[in-house]
Amino acid sequence: MNLFDFTYCGNYNRQIQNLARIAPEKWSFGDSGDNGILKGYLENTFRRLYEEGKVTEEKEYALFHTGLFNQYYQPIYAYFVPNVVPDRQKWFLEGFYTDYSLLKIKIKDLPPRASYVENPSDLVFDTKLPVVPQYEHIFDDEENVQRLPAAVRESGMRVQLFDGALQQTRRILESDYKAAIPQYYNHSIQLLIPICLQNPGVPDLALACMKTPDGTKYLGRTCLTLRMAYHNARLLARLDTSWLRA
Repeated sequence: MNLFDFTYCGNYNRQIQNLARIAPEKWSFGDSGDNGILKGYLENTFRRLYEEGKVTEEKEYALFHTGLFNQYYQPIYAYFVPNVVPDRQKWFLEGFYTDYSLLKIKIKDLPPRASYVENPSDLVFDTKLPVVPQYEHIFDDEENVQRLPAAVRESGMRVQLFDGALQQTRRILESDYKAAIPQYYNHSIQLLIPICLQNPGVPDLALACMKTPDGTKYLGRTCLTLRMAYHNARLLARLDTSWLRA
């Protein structure tokens, strides 16, 4: 279920600005101020919650846990009232409120957060295992190859450059296992690792890795732009202290 099929959001930008104020964080890439990260986060969070059956729908209201918290670490909920406009979405987004505000109006049964992780060990990169990149996808797919820096994309040594960058990545991971950042994608947990192709320590891309079924290797399935990786990873946790920045 798409958020905009579920509800009419009215002035959506204003609602998002209010949510960004309640849950302060860097929600825009660069200086754009468009809250694009927050919009993507909220829409994907709703989709996951609906899949899990965690969107509360009563006669007089609907409700879901955004997974966000205010500065006092109180959870924030999206609150909906019936849409009075006929032949439109069933609900109207009334606003975003803390648990205190909802309990004050006698809403007692508050829904839980979205769940993404079944096995906590999936969140930690095992540095003993090799990474096997899917080069056919990274280099031969027309869309994916455009994510590479132009100098690397046009080089006849691009495989060697990538392999060298991957060796440096392994050293980064050995020094700090937290450099592998979990992302939720396609109903699974993958680990994003930095790929520095042009300058040491300055990531150009994120390689999305997933363990093989027998747990003996990681498959480097695809390279993501840093923006794509940030959107996926932010569903699980804040990224304030990582190499993946907005």
